[in-house]
Order: sequence, then structure tokens, then C-alpha cells
Amino acid sequence: MEEESYECPYCGELVTALLDLSGGDQQYIEDCPVCCRPIIFDLQVHDGEWMLNVRSENE
Repeated sequence: MEEESYECPYCGELVTALLDLSGGDQQYIEDCPVCCRPIIFDLQVHDGEWMLNVRSENE
């Protein structure tokens, strides 16, 4: 498990997510804890390295 901060694509608030890297590449939706709008999370995991991309539903 990794903790990562990101900026909400809707309200711009800096929030933190807990990422489960054991599942490999993932795409899922979580609501922003500040503005409650749905954020799409794209998590890519390769050889111990990982990258998180967040975007709104309209992107």
C-alpha cells in the first residue's frame, strides 16, 4: 500500500489516496472527499515503479 497526494480535477483541493499496488494496473472511480465529485484513477504499475493519473469524467 502506498499513500499518494493528488489535486482534485474539479475543486483543486490537495487530497490523499491509499493505493493498493498489488493488483497491478487498475482503473477505478472514487469520489473526492471535499467536493464529492467522481474522479477517475488510472494506476499503472511496472517493475516496482508506479504512476497515478487522476482525471474528471469529462476528460
